[in-house]
Amino acid sequence: MTIHQEVHLKGTPKDIYDLLLNSARFQAMTGGRSAHISTHEGGEVSIFGGDIEARNIELVPNRRIVQTWRSRAWPEGIFSIVRFELQADGTGTRLVFDQNGYPRSTHAMLDEGWQKMYWEPMNKALTHH
Repeated sequence: MTIHQEVHLKGTPKDIYDLLLNSARFQAMTGGRSAHISTHEGGEVSIFGGDIEARNIELVPNRRIVQTWRSRAWPEGIFSIVRFELQADGTGTRLVFDQNGYPRSTHAMLDEGWQKMYWEPMNKALTHH
């Protein structure tokens, strides 16, 4: 099971990279639930008030973010891999997103959730930046 989404976002790849890795900006973008985001490879990430735990695997500034990612609601020991690829595209950025390794039962919720919890709030945040 994998999720593959391609979205066009306002702002530069740098804007989006910073938004995804800046704890304060991410927290504001996602409605104020606490976010602690390491900006280093191997660093820990806790977002949405601790509901999501992640770890940075690969960080290529303004180009790529790869993380292990899990929901606290999942069975222990289950980690998915999420990858955000950023490419400048006209006046904005093309974000290519992939996620795999999550529990099968969560597919529909996750597929919809990225749109609702990430792409839409990101576009809003980047419009008012």
